[in-house]
Amino acid sequence: MAESPGPPLQAIVLAMASGMWAVSTRKSFAAPQYLLVVAFLVVAMISKITNGWVGGALYVFLAFAPTVMTYVILANAVDTRARLETVMALITICAAVLALHGVEQKLTGIGWTGEGLSQGTRIQYVGIFNDPNDLGLLFVMCVPMAFYLGSRGGMMGLRRTFWLTLAGLLIYGCYLTNSRGTMLALLMMLAVYTWKRYGAITAVALASAAFLGLMALPSRMQELDVSEASAMGRVEAWYEGVRMFMAHPLFGIGAGGYSDHNDLTAHNSFVLVLAEMGFIGFTIFLAIVVYCFWMTLAPIRHGDEIIVDVPLEVPDDLAIKQWRIDRALTLSLLLSLSGFFTSAFFLSRSYVVILYVLVALVVANYSRLRKEYPSLPEFSLARDMLRWLVYGVIGVIGTIVMVKVLLAVA
Repeated sequence: MAESPGPPLQAIVLAMASGMWAVSTRKSFAAPQYLLVVAFLVVAMISKITNGWVGGALYVFLAFAPTVMTYVILANAVDTRARLETVMALITICAAVLALHGVEQKLTGIGWTGEGLSQGTRIQYVGIFNDPNDLGLLFVMCVPMAFYLGSRGGMMGLRRTFWLTLAGLLIYGCYLTNSRGTMLALLMMLAVYTWKRYGAITAVALASAAFLGLMALPSRMQELDVSEASAMGRVEAWYEGVRMFMAHPLFGIGAGGYSDHNDLTAHNSFVLVLAEMGFIGFTIFLAIVVYCFWMTLAPIRHGDEIIVDVPLEVPDDLAIKQWRIDRALTLSLLLSLSGFFTSAFFLSRSYVVILYVLVALVVANYSRLRKEYPSLPEFSLARDMLRWLVYGVIGVIGTIVMVKVLLAVA
C-alpha cells in the first residue's frame, strides 16, 4: 500500500498567507499587472465556456488561481530592498540545490531523489522541474540574481565567493540540462548586460563569439537548425497553433486545450496563449510581459540625476550609492526577464508559477522605486488601453509572419 502523501502543505501555507494578506493594511494594486493577471485568469475561464465546457471554467480557476494569489501576495509583501534580496536569495539557493542534484545525476546516473537522467544525458528533477527545459528555465532566471547578490563584499569576501560559486554552479547546471533554449537564454543575458554596460556593437561581438564557443561544445547546440527534426517539429506546432487561432480568433480553443488538437504542445509561450485564449488572452499576456520590461528599463535609463527625488537631508554621496544599488538590482531583474523569455519562446510556459513569481518581483521592485523616486514614469493600464489593442494586432501579425517564414525556410 502506498504511503499517504500527508497534508497539502503548499496549499495550507498559501491559504495562511492569503488570510494574513487579507487583513493587512499594506495592500497596493497600483501596477497594471494586478488587473492584467486577474483578467488573464478570467479570460482563461471564459475560453472554456465559449468552447462548450462550462465546468472547465472551474477547472481552470482551481488550477491557476493559486498562481494568481502567489503573485498578488508576493508583489505586495516584498516592499523593501532587503525583503526583495531575501526572496532572491532563497530562490537562488533552492535552484542551486537542484543544480547539485543535477551534478550528482551526471556523475552517478541518478540523483538523491531517485530520478535518473532524461534521455540518458540530460539532468532533471522531480515535480514541476522534471523536464530538463523547465529546470534550465529556473537556472537561467537565477543566474543574474546570484551575480547581483555577489556583487558586494562582506564577511571578508566570503559572501561574494559564496554567491559567485552558486552562479557558476547554476551556469554549469544550464549546460547539464542540454537545453538549446537555455543556452540561448544565457547568450541573451550576456548580450543584454554587455549592451547596457558597453554598447550595442560590443554586445553583438561578444554574444557572437560566445555563440560560436557554445556551438563548439559537445551539446545539442550543434543541432541548432530550423530543418532539424526537433526544431522542425516546433515550427509545425507553431503553425498548428496559428490555425487554431484562425478558427477561434476571439477566445481561442480553451485554456489547456492545445494538446487535444495537436500531438505536440505549442513549444512557444506566446503561440500557446494565442491558440488557447485567442486575441484577447494574447493581448493581456503581451501586456503583462511588456510592462515588466518597461519597469526594468525605466530605472536603468536614468543616471545619478534622479537623486533630486531624495529628501534634502540625505547626503548626496549616500543617495547616489543607494540609487546605484537599486539600478544594479533592477538590471539583474531585466537580465532574468530576458533569459526567461528567450527560453520560454521555445517552450509552453505561459501559466507556470515561476513566471508569475518573477513578475511579482519586478512589480514589487518598481512599486518601491516609484515611492522613493517619484520622477520615474507611472504606468497606467487605462491610459494604455488603445495602445495594447494596437500592440496585440501587431503581435498577432508578427507571429503569423514569423511562422510562415520559418516554414518557408525549412
